[in-house]
Amino acid sequence: MHPDIRHCNACGHAVEFRVPDGDHLPRHICPHCGHIQYINPKVVVGVIPEHADGRVLMCRRNIEPRLGLWTFPAGYMEASETTAQGAAREAMEEAQVDVHVDGLLMVINVPYVSQVYMIYRGTMRGDHFGPTFESSEVRLMREDEIPWDDIAFPTIWNGLRQFFDDRAKGRYEVHSLDLAFRRKPPLRDEVAGDAATP
Repeated sequence: MHPDIRHCNACGHAVEFRVPDGDHLPRHICPHCGHIQYINPKVVVGVIPEHADGRVLMCRRNIEPRLGLWTFPAGYMEASETTAQGAAREAMEEAQVDVHVDGLLMVINVPYVSQVYMIYRGTMRGDHFGPTFESSEVRLMREDEIPWDDIAFPTIWNGLRQFFDDRAKGRYEVHSLDLAFRRKPPLRDEVAGDAATP
């Protein structure tokens, strides 16, 4: 039972935790109105904005979690938008950058936090970008300037690596990856090799 779900979000009655008829997993069910509350994974959308000179736009996080570490623009998808629209919105919100969202680069499943990442390639429509409430610093970086040891999340680390690998090959594909487990403290889980399934 999810500890935060005690009452029905439809009528406010106390819920029961049991397997509904025709289902295979226990759910939070309201015995008063019959409403079933499902807990579904969150979708995170992101884009790697590429400048005309080949550098990519990176943001230093100004909020927790991972305050002070680096990422490309990414965040939770909003209702009533496509994944590409969400990625473009996050780029504007986190880096003040207008991005044309190109093809999908990677889908990353992170079951230990119930998230699915949809990472896109993007082309900057101009030279304007800057810090925001969410990003204390925003910089264009070459591949050799990426602070690989200070990347905020393993999903970001993997997305960047795949982007640069594909670009070096001269062709982009859609990739998928399962990040199977979280590293235990004090080790950080940014570096993907140990976190990814084969």
